[in-house]
Amino acid sequence: MSTVLHTPPQTPAPADHDLADLAARHGLSVSGARPSLPEYLRRLWARRHFITAFATAKLTAQYSQAKLGQVWQVMTPLLNAAVYYFIFGVLLGTKHGVPDYIPFLVTGVFIWTFTQSSIMAGTRAISGNLGLVRALHFPRAALPISFCLQQLQQLLFSMGALVVILLCFGVPVGVSWLLALPALFLQFTFNAGVSMVMARMGAKTPDIAQLMPFVLRTWMYVSGVMWSIDKLAQKDSLPHAVTIALAANPAAVYIDLMRFALIDSFHASQLPAHVWALAVGWALVAGVGGFIYFWKAEETYGRG
Repeated sequence: MSTVLHTPPQTPAPADHDLADLAARHGLSVSGARPSLPEYLRRLWARRHFITAFATAKLTAQYSQAKLGQVWQVMTPLLNAAVYYFIFGVLLGTKHGVPDYIPFLVTGVFIWTFTQSSIMAGTRAISGNLGLVRALHFPRAALPISFCLQQLQQLLFSMGALVVILLCFGVPVGVSWLLALPALFLQFTFNAGVSMVMARMGAKTPDIAQLMPFVLRTWMYVSGVMWSIDKLAQKDSLPHAVTIALAANPAAVYIDLMRFALIDSFHASQLPAHVWALAVGWALVAGVGGFIYFWKAEETYGRG
């Protein structure tokens, strides 16, 4: 006598579009899905107090283990300036023909350090904070922006030392010092945009953080931190296109704007043509472009 086993009929699995329709009817959405750009901006603005508090906390903790504490915020760029003065100003003679060379150099070092530190911190903004990214739900752009804000706070803290140096070397206080405010705002926007680009790249390839010091050091040497681009442009040893590219370099643009604002011997004739248009253009290209580039990968951060 044979026994016939009857298997229950198989119910076909629902198609993906049926599941999507079911989720939509019940108000469900994909976890961590990228919001629209306007909604992302709204959420980022709602976290503005977190961004400010996070930047301030990072700045306070940066030198908490050092005996001199926050004094290193001023000492680090000053020591760098002293080294550059000895090597470039004394040994290589770049100070010749540059009025107020020490204020010229210190201003360049302080402003360059702002860009350099912002980009380096931005490169590790996601990869170095995976615990925070995976534990909490917030717009990830808050991290690179907060690191740039931290570097801006450090620069403003250090500006007191810069003002003392300017006054000690006979640079008078002038109305042009007010130009430092829009120049710093444009530089901050540029730095934040580049930091967001590097944050996305660093999140996918953390090894980029090891390469960036070499890239930034090369960028510093061609940005006129220790030497005058204007003096170089007066020579015939370089093609005209090269001197234009050096002058239009965004780091050089923001450095020269700050020198023009703070140092009375740095004249408008030493600035590249249409310098404010260049400064605004670089800020818009980097700020808007970097933000959109970062936003497009929002749902991938902290995964994998």
